[in-house]
Amino acid sequence: MAWTEDKIKQLKKLWAKGRSTVEIAKELGISKNSVVGKVHRLELANRPSPIKKKATTAKTTAVQKPKGKCTLLDLKLTTCHWPIGDPNDADFHFCGEQTVTGKPYCAEHCKIAYTSLKELANQTIKTPASKQD
Repeated sequence: MAWTEDKIKQLKKLWAKGRSTVEIAKELGISKNSVVGKVHRLELANRPSPIKKKATTAKTTAVQKPKGKCTLLDLKLTTCHWPIGDPNDADFHFCGEQTVTGKPYCAEHCKIAYTSLKELANQTIKTPASKQD
């Protein structure tokens, strides 16, 4: 297939309008792959992939679901691995909330897990004043 100046102009015009490669191919009477190749060679502006967009949306939706109790088999990289309860008990589970990036725990459990000894020493434990009779 030979690209004429008119077809290249039309390709650029349709690409700028946001038409898909399939739509452009149909209008020009050529294959989708020809359109993709020419767009690449002409170095036209990149556009977000509709496939990646759908995958990202699905991933975001999955992350936003309320987690609640997670079993060992439910844990993922993005779910809090903080154990709750005694491993010998039937109701033992993991937190399962959204993790802090790069950490195995949610924000609440990171505060507990990553407290320095200096911070612990500076904390004052508040105890109720004992009543005198």
